[in-house]
Amino acid sequence: MLDNDYKIPSHVAIILDGNGRWATKRGLKRSMGHKEGFETLKNISNYIFSKGVKILSVFAFSTENFKRDKEEVDYLMNLFIKNFKKLINKKNDAKIVFSGRRDNLSKEILDAIEETEEKTKNNKSHIFNICFNYGGRADIIDATKKIVDDCQKGKLDINNLTEDVYTQYLYNGIPDIDLLIRTSGEVRISNFMLYQAAYAEMYFPSTLFPDFSNDDFDLALDVYNKRNRRFGGINYEKKNN
Repeated sequence: MLDNDYKIPSHVAIILDGNGRWATKRGLKRSMGHKEGFETLKNISNYIFSKGVKILSVFAFSTENFKRDKEEVDYLMNLFIKNFKKLINKKNDAKIVFSGRRDNLSKEILDAIEETEEKTKNNKSHIFNICFNYGGRADIIDATKKIVDDCQKGKLDINNLTEDVYTQYLYNGIPDIDLLIRTSGEVRISNFMLYQAAYAEMYFPSTLFPDFSNDDFDLALDVYNKRNRRFGGINYEKKNN
Protein backbone atom coordinates (compact mmCIF):
# COMPACT_ATOMS: atom_id res chain seq x y z
CA MET A 1 0.00 0.00 0.00
CA LEU A 2 1.57 3.30 -1.08
CA ASP A 3 1.37 6.28 1.25
CA ASN A 4 -0.05 9.57 0.05
CA ASP A 5 3.41 11.10 -0.41
CA TYR A 6 4.65 8.34 -2.72
CA LYS A 7 5.05 9.86 -6.19
CA ILE A 8 4.27 7.99 -9.40
CA PRO A 9 5.95 9.59 -12.43
CA SER A 10 3.53 10.59 -15.14
CA HIS A 11 5.96 9.80 -17.98
CA VAL A 12 8.48 6.94 -17.76
CA ALA A 13 10.96 6.28 -20.57
CA ILE A 14 13.12 3.18 -20.92
CA ILE A 15 16.14 2.54 -23.10
CA LEU A 16 15.84 -1.20 -23.68
CA ASP A 17 19.51 -2.11 -23.45
CA GLY A 18 21.32 -5.41 -22.98
CA ASN A 19 19.35 -7.87 -25.12
CA GLY A 20 22.39 -8.94 -27.15
CA ARG A 21 24.62 -9.29 -24.09
CA TRP A 22 21.92 -11.31 -22.32
CA ALA A 23 22.00 -13.84 -25.16
CA THR A 24 25.80 -13.87 -25.52
CA LYS A 25 26.23 -14.64 -21.82
CA ARG A 26 24.08 -17.73 -22.38
CA GLY A 27 25.85 -18.88 -25.53
CA LEU A 28 22.88 -17.91 -27.69
CA LYS A 29 22.56 -15.83 -30.84
CA ARG A 30 21.93 -12.14 -30.21
CA SER A 31 18.56 -12.54 -31.93
CA MET A 32 17.38 -14.73 -29.05
CA GLY A 33 18.08 -11.86 -26.68
CA HIS A 34 15.88 -9.56 -28.76
CA LYS A 35 13.10 -12.15 -28.71
CA GLU A 36 13.32 -12.47 -24.93
CA GLY A 37 13.48 -8.70 -24.60
CA PHE A 38 10.22 -8.35 -26.51
CA GLU A 39 8.51 -10.73 -24.10
CA THR A 40 9.84 -8.67 -21.19
CA LEU A 41 8.51 -5.51 -22.84
CA LYS A 42 5.01 -6.98 -23.10
CA ASN A 43 4.98 -7.92 -19.43
CA ILE A 44 6.69 -4.89 -17.93
CA SER A 45 4.63 -2.38 -19.93
CA ASN A 46 1.40 -3.74 -18.47
CA TYR A 47 2.86 -3.62 -14.97
CA ILE A 48 4.10 -0.05 -15.41
CA PHE A 49 0.65 1.12 -16.52
CA SER A 50 -0.94 -0.72 -13.59
CA LYS A 51 1.18 1.38 -11.22
CA GLY A 52 -0.49 4.55 -12.49
CA VAL A 53 2.05 5.76 -15.04
CA LYS A 54 0.25 7.67 -17.80
CA ILE A 55 2.89 7.61 -20.57
CA LEU A 56 5.51 4.96 -21.30
CA SER A 57 8.13 5.64 -23.97
CA VAL A 58 10.56 2.91 -25.03
CA PHE A 59 13.61 3.05 -27.29
CA ALA A 60 12.94 0.03 -29.49
CA PHE A 61 15.14 0.80 -32.52
CA SER A 62 17.32 3.81 -33.27
CA THR A 63 18.28 5.30 -36.62
CA GLU A 64 21.85 4.20 -35.81
CA ASN A 65 20.78 0.57 -35.27
CA PHE A 66 20.63 0.13 -39.05
CA LYS A 67 24.44 0.07 -38.93
CA ARG A 68 24.36 -3.30 -37.19
CA ASP A 69 24.94 -6.63 -38.91
CA LYS A 70 22.34 -7.17 -41.65
CA GLU A 71 21.28 -10.54 -40.24
CA GLU A 72 20.51 -8.96 -36.87
CA VAL A 73 18.66 -6.01 -38.41
CA ASP A 74 16.59 -8.32 -40.63
CA TYR A 75 15.71 -10.47 -37.62
CA LEU A 76 14.61 -7.41 -35.66
CA MET A 77 12.45 -6.15 -38.52
CA ASN A 78 10.70 -9.52 -38.79
CA LEU A 79 10.29 -9.66 -35.02
CA PHE A 80 8.60 -6.26 -35.00
CA ILE A 81 6.35 -7.11 -37.98
CA LYS A 82 5.09 -10.24 -36.24
CA ASN A 83 4.83 -8.84 -32.72
CA PHE A 84 3.85 -5.17 -32.70
CA LYS A 85 0.19 -6.13 -32.46
CA LYS A 86 0.93 -8.29 -29.40
CA LEU A 87 1.61 -5.11 -27.45
CA ILE A 88 -2.08 -4.27 -27.66
CA ASN A 89 -3.72 -4.98 -24.32
CA LYS A 90 -7.39 -4.21 -23.73
CA LYS A 91 -6.91 -4.17 -19.96
CA ASN A 92 -4.51 -1.23 -19.91
CA ASP A 93 -6.46 0.73 -22.55
CA ALA A 94 -3.22 2.20 -23.91
CA LYS A 95 -3.05 4.16 -27.13
CA ILE A 96 0.02 2.93 -29.01
CA VAL A 97 1.92 5.49 -31.07
CA PHE A 98 5.20 5.24 -32.95
CA SER A 99 7.77 8.02 -32.89
CA GLY A 100 10.47 8.22 -35.56
CA ARG A 101 11.08 8.59 -39.25
CA ARG A 102 9.19 6.33 -41.65
CA ASP A 103 10.64 7.20 -45.04
CA ASN A 104 13.13 4.32 -45.15
CA LEU A 105 10.97 1.58 -43.62
CA SER A 106 9.59 -1.38 -45.56
CA LYS A 107 5.92 -1.64 -46.46
CA GLU A 108 5.58 -4.61 -44.10
CA ILE A 109 6.86 -2.56 -41.16
CA LEU A 110 4.70 0.42 -42.08
CA ASP A 111 1.63 -1.79 -42.34
CA ALA A 112 2.31 -3.29 -38.89
CA ILE A 113 2.78 0.19 -37.40
CA GLU A 114 -0.36 1.61 -39.00
CA GLU A 115 -2.50 -1.38 -38.02
CA THR A 116 -1.34 -1.18 -34.39
CA GLU A 117 -1.96 2.57 -34.20
CA GLU A 118 -5.37 2.24 -35.86
CA LYS A 119 -6.54 -0.47 -33.44
CA THR A 120 -5.63 1.59 -30.37
CA LYS A 121 -6.31 5.16 -31.54
CA ASN A 122 -9.42 5.56 -29.38
CA ASN A 123 -7.84 4.27 -26.16
CA LYS A 124 -7.72 6.97 -23.48
CA SER A 125 -6.14 5.67 -20.27
CA HIS A 126 -2.46 5.59 -21.25
CA ILE A 127 -0.04 6.33 -24.08
CA PHE A 128 2.49 3.70 -25.13
CA ASN A 129 5.07 5.55 -27.21
CA ILE A 130 7.34 3.21 -29.19
CA CYS A 131 10.41 5.03 -30.51
CA PHE A 132 11.25 3.16 -33.70
CA ASN A 133 13.78 4.31 -36.31
CA TYR A 134 14.14 7.15 -33.85
CA GLY A 135 16.83 9.71 -33.03
CA GLY A 136 16.53 12.60 -30.61
CA ARG A 137 18.38 15.00 -32.91
CA ALA A 138 16.22 13.92 -35.85
CA ASP A 139 13.14 14.59 -33.71
CA ILE A 140 14.33 18.17 -33.06
CA ILE A 141 15.35 18.76 -36.69
CA ASP A 142 12.03 17.47 -38.05
CA ALA A 143 10.10 19.61 -35.54
CA THR A 144 12.09 22.67 -36.57
CA LYS A 145 11.32 22.07 -40.24
CA LYS A 146 7.59 21.88 -39.45
CA ILE A 147 7.79 25.11 -37.46
CA VAL A 148 9.56 26.93 -40.30
CA ASP A 149 6.97 25.64 -42.75
CA ASP A 150 4.06 26.75 -40.54
CA CYS A 151 5.64 30.18 -40.09
CA GLN A 152 6.06 30.59 -43.83
CA LYS A 153 2.42 29.59 -44.38
CA GLY A 154 1.22 32.01 -41.71
CA LYS A 155 -0.03 29.24 -39.42
CA LEU A 156 2.37 30.18 -36.63
CA ASP A 157 3.69 33.53 -35.42
CA ILE A 158 7.34 32.97 -34.49
CA ASN A 159 6.85 35.31 -31.53
CA ASN A 160 4.34 32.84 -30.12
CA LEU A 161 6.82 29.95 -30.17
CA THR A 162 7.27 28.70 -26.59
CA GLU A 163 8.71 25.52 -25.12
CA ASP A 164 5.20 24.06 -24.83
CA VAL A 165 4.40 24.94 -28.45
CA TYR A 166 7.70 23.43 -29.61
CA THR A 167 6.85 20.18 -27.81
CA GLN A 168 3.71 19.86 -29.92
CA TYR A 169 5.85 19.76 -33.06
CA LEU A 170 7.94 16.85 -31.80
CA TYR A 171 6.89 13.31 -32.78
CA ASN A 172 3.39 12.76 -31.34
CA GLY A 173 3.74 15.81 -29.06
CA ILE A 174 4.94 13.63 -26.18
CA PRO A 175 5.58 15.75 -23.05
CA ASP A 176 8.62 15.82 -20.76
CA ILE A 177 10.00 12.64 -19.22
CA ASP A 178 9.84 12.35 -15.42
CA LEU A 179 11.87 9.15 -15.00
CA LEU A 180 14.30 7.80 -17.59
CA ILE A 181 15.66 4.27 -17.11
CA ARG A 182 18.48 2.68 -19.10
CA THR A 183 19.03 -0.98 -18.35
CA SER A 184 22.37 -2.88 -18.61
CA GLY A 185 24.49 -0.44 -16.60
CA GLU A 186 25.48 1.84 -19.48
CA VAL A 187 25.42 5.46 -18.31
CA ARG A 188 24.39 7.47 -21.36
CA ILE A 189 21.14 8.30 -23.14
CA SER A 190 22.33 7.64 -26.72
CA ASN A 191 20.37 10.33 -28.58
CA PHE A 192 17.06 9.38 -26.94
CA MET A 193 14.33 12.00 -26.48
CA LEU A 194 16.87 14.77 -25.91
CA TYR A 195 14.35 17.62 -25.72
CA GLN A 196 11.92 15.72 -23.49
CA ALA A 197 14.66 14.50 -21.12
CA ALA A 198 15.79 18.00 -20.10
CA TYR A 199 14.72 17.58 -16.46
CA ALA A 200 14.26 13.82 -16.27
CA GLU A 201 15.47 11.90 -13.26
CA MET A 202 17.81 9.22 -14.63
CA TYR A 203 18.35 5.71 -13.32
CA PHE A 204 20.89 3.22 -14.66
CA PRO A 205 20.43 -0.29 -13.22
CA SER A 206 22.93 -2.99 -14.21
CA THR A 207 20.12 -5.45 -15.03
CA LEU A 208 20.05 -6.52 -18.68
CA PHE A 209 16.66 -5.72 -20.16
CA PRO A 210 15.39 -9.31 -20.65
CA ASP A 211 15.82 -9.75 -16.87
CA PHE A 212 14.16 -6.44 -15.96
CA SER A 213 11.29 -7.45 -13.68
CA ASN A 214 8.37 -5.88 -11.86
CA ASP A 215 10.54 -5.77 -8.74
CA ASP A 216 13.24 -3.93 -10.68
CA PHE A 217 10.71 -1.31 -11.73
CA ASP A 218 9.48 -0.95 -8.15
CA LEU A 219 13.08 -0.30 -7.12
CA ALA A 220 13.32 2.39 -9.80
CA LEU A 221 10.21 4.02 -8.33
CA ASP A 222 11.77 3.91 -4.86
CA VAL A 223 14.89 5.64 -6.19
CA TYR A 224 12.72 8.24 -7.96
CA ASN A 225 10.91 8.98 -4.72
CA LYS A 226 14.19 9.75 -2.97
CA ARG A 227 15.08 12.42 -5.53
CA ASN A 228 14.34 16.10 -4.92
CA ARG A 229 13.21 17.55 -8.23
CA ARG A 230 13.87 21.29 -8.09
CA PHE A 231 13.79 22.23 -11.80
CA GLY A 232 16.40 24.92 -11.22
CA GLY A 233 14.63 26.22 -8.12
CA ILE A 234 15.02 25.51 -4.41
CA ASN A 235 12.87 22.94 -2.60
CA TYR A 236 10.43 22.84 -5.49
CA GLU A 237 8.55 19.65 -6.28
CA LYS A 238 6.75 19.21 -9.58
CA LYS A 239 3.17 18.04 -9.48
CA ASN A 240 2.89 14.91 -11.66
CA ASN A 241 -0.83 14.52 -11.87
